[in-house]
Amino acid sequence: MPDLQFAPGQCWISDTELELGLGIVTGMSGRTLTLQFSASDTIRTYATDNAPLTRVLFQAGDKIESRQGWKMTIQSVTESDALVTYHGLRDNTSPASLQEAALNPFMPFNRPQARLFAGLLDKNEWYELRRETLAHRQRLEKSDLIGLGGARTELLPHQLYIAHEAGRRLAPRVLLADEVGLGKTIEACLILHTQLLTGRAQRALIVVPNPLLHQWLVELLRRFNLSFSLFDEERCQAIESSGQSENPFQAEQLVLCGLNLLIDDEKRLAQAEAGEWDILIVDEAHHLEWHEENPSPAYLAVERLAKQTPGVLLLTATPEQLGREGHFARLRLLDPDRFHSLNQFQQEQAQYQPIANAAALLINDQPLSSTDQDLLLKTLGQELAAPLLAQLTNANNATDRQHAARTQLTNLLLDRHGTGRGMFRNTRDRVKGFTPRVLHRYPLPLPDIYRDLTGHATEQLQPELLLPEAKGSEWWRIDPRVDWLINLLKQYRQEKILLICAHATTAKDLEQALRMREGISAALFHEGMRIIERDRAAAWFADRDQGCPILICSEIGSEGRNFQFAHHLVLFDLPENPDLLEQRIGRLDRIGQKAQVELHTPYFEGTAQEVLLRWYHEGLNAFVHTCQSGQQILEQLKPALHQAFEDCYSDPASLNLLLTTTRQLHEQVTRALKQGRDHLLELNSCRKQEAGELVQQLTGNDTASSLADYMEQLFNTFGVESEPHSKDSLVIRPGQHMLTEHFPHLPDEGITATFDRLTALTHEEWQFLSWEHPMVLDAIDMVLESGHGNATAAGIRHGAIPPGSMALELLFILECPAPKLLQAGRFLPPTLLRILIDQHLNDRSDDIDFSTQRAALNSLPKTVVQKIVTPLRQRIQTMITLGEQLADEQARATLQEAIKHMHTRYAEEQSRLEALRKINPYVRQSDVDQLQNIEASLRRHLDSSRVRLDSVRLAIGI
Repeated sequence: MPDLQFAPGQCWISDTELELGLGIVTGMSGRTLTLQFSASDTIRTYATDNAPLTRVLFQAGDKIESRQGWKMTIQSVTESDALVTYHGLRDNTSPASLQEAALNPFMPFNRPQARLFAGLLDKNEWYELRRETLAHRQRLEKSDLIGLGGARTELLPHQLYIAHEAGRRLAPRVLLADEVGLGKTIEACLILHTQLLTGRAQRALIVVPNPLLHQWLVELLRRFNLSFSLFDEERCQAIESSGQSENPFQAEQLVLCGLNLLIDDEKRLAQAEAGEWDILIVDEAHHLEWHEENPSPAYLAVERLAKQTPGVLLLTATPEQLGREGHFARLRLLDPDRFHSLNQFQQEQAQYQPIANAAALLINDQPLSSTDQDLLLKTLGQELAAPLLAQLTNANNATDRQHAARTQLTNLLLDRHGTGRGMFRNTRDRVKGFTPRVLHRYPLPLPDIYRDLTGHATEQLQPELLLPEAKGSEWWRIDPRVDWLINLLKQYRQEKILLICAHATTAKDLEQALRMREGISAALFHEGMRIIERDRAAAWFADRDQGCPILICSEIGSEGRNFQFAHHLVLFDLPENPDLLEQRIGRLDRIGQKAQVELHTPYFEGTAQEVLLRWYHEGLNAFVHTCQSGQQILEQLKPALHQAFEDCYSDPASLNLLLTTTRQLHEQVTRALKQGRDHLLELNSCRKQEAGELVQQLTGNDTASSLADYMEQLFNTFGVESEPHSKDSLVIRPGQHMLTEHFPHLPDEGITATFDRLTALTHEEWQFLSWEHPMVLDAIDMVLESGHGNATAAGIRHGAIPPGSMALELLFILECPAPKLLQAGRFLPPTLLRILIDQHLNDRSDDIDFSTQRAALNSLPKTVVQKIVTPLRQRIQTMITLGEQLADEQARATLQEAIKHMHTRYAEEQSRLEALRKINPYVRQSDVDQLQNIEASLRRHLDSSRVRLDSVRLAIGI
């Protein structure tokens, strides 16, 4: 065409041979020019006055690639001598410039107007999918609930509150100290999930006791779709020998390792310390022993990691179990500047105790003494406290006014509560929702062969281990517990039964016994099995229709999995450890359990088994209730308990004295723990109104059918096969004619998936598809980064567009190019702006909305469209230019509203923190400064927001 201006080094594409790829002008002679298409190893010569070529020009926000293969996001474009140079940031965030002649010739060309003019049009269904995807991305990035809804977990208020409160912080440093069974692991993973999805963290290190490695690996993958690399010495050596990295801890982004790896080898600890992590998670942190003059190697190792890592989550026992010194040691890891002196901490805690007692009276609707009232006046100040105390103590006031005064006083105390921002602790008493536990005892006679084999009384706890292995004389042939178990299975043939025993050999023998004697199928779960084998066993047990009736676990079964769908637990033997007993029971007795938990315990009469059972039940009441004092009491009474094991034959009455002593100790320790409870901390760990709102919002997201509809649209468009599997589930497989070689996270053998949370909780072997699932997120990216659907054309029957005329629908995106960790999307997500221009340059956006237009469309052959587009190219370009102007006008108003929203939110938060800093020593000036810096950075990036044309659809009146 005569208006085209050419120069050597420019990039063009052929309108008629788009498959040639990117062409570079290599020569001009008279009225001809030569282009080299390196991607197809082709040279073409064209007449300059009518060359079927389109200039390749990228805009700010586009992603381009160099001949060397590195990629860059464009921030600005300059032109010199008719050649352009692109300036921006490489994927490694370093600044870079790239001349157009240095563009990768293999790079796909996706600009919508160029594809329209070149006749490279997609089907209308692609355009519809792209538009839906843009709208969903806009909604998702604006959400304040990122990271909370995508996990395979129940929507429990206390867990969601903690995850939301800590997860949205930049570099959270908190102590998670809920009571057993309330889900500290889930809380930590929800926080981590939020940090990763929002970009606040990219590198994470999780350090756990070695026996818990597989539990964490399974939990992270099954519940949160987080694929961590499990590091041990063998893995570290393999990475070093491969030359992949001098520091193995820098070879992966998400690393899980055992604590022993770090404390056994100074080199490994130093490497982990240099790992440049964004967040560190340490499980069982209460086992990190610390004394002011003699901290343990494990504590020192974690301390070194915590000093180098911005975010730290410590999962630990409750403060009452730790004691003040142990509690201080955990807080010291989080904030060594604030917690530098144990004596000072103990003094502060002693001064705080009367305030906590007054708070307990407020929370429990009990009257305040004059001393309590004076304390509140002193703590809160006359101006705040006096009017509220007057309302509270005025007998003539209505009950609701008195309740409101109590609530306000409690909230004022919460704001001043020291460790509230750095620690969360929920209790079973406050959380509720637990079903009763019932113990069933089954006394059995001790076989003579066991009596003859056992030397020490403690050996009677697992006597089957003493019997020599010989064909035909297996222990399970003579042990009455096996007959009892068979009868129990027959009695509860319609129920699922979980059995836990101490050793893998016992578990394997029991499986063999049930199979050989009665033909009963049992699933096995022990430490000798690979993770995938354990997964299959658990899935077989969980299957309500085709599954087995019993899962037989070794002690590892009390560490990794939860089976709330079952409520019968067989304790085939008992561990000599109260915490381990609670772990076993906790596989069923967890939030989400709907039925009464039935505990079945066979034991041999007159043996150590009976002594241990009675000590747990009659001394500690550990079967029916959780027992926080158990481990402490065991340490005091272990010699006496062992003596009772020995005396069970000769002096059975001596057990009664032990039980009396145990009950007294249990009452004393429990009373002391209850008196030391921090009611304010518990209240601050789950503010009910906020937690309830989170559950309500997420439940609403679950019940919406938009994801299922969207994924079905996505599967159909890409050629992925999906078909119903059962109620609330489907099978997804790669199709024979898929439009992409690989669909994200879809293996060749396919997957079974569900969109239903409850179904996903029952079937852990199925994928739980949510808006945060990697398949969904990567599919969204695949659609938007591919350019699919960004140019199409169709016929339209609508009175506003007469036959023979045309209209152009333009989808613009207003986007803010900010680092992900700033979460600019909360205020300005990539915002879809729709403009509809007719050929007379009238804005028809309000006259014909998207739904109306979609219903009036009909497909047109590409050849027909090309014949229309070619002579009207200049007119269409004018329509695009007008559309850009209208989109800019819309964008300015949207941007101003986003900036206003951002300023309001940060002003409120800064004001709140400033006020808290004056009254709460745990709120630091650095917290306020950090907020101010984030706001300033957000403002700069919002000011740099830009409008980009994403998609075009030409509608031709028919």
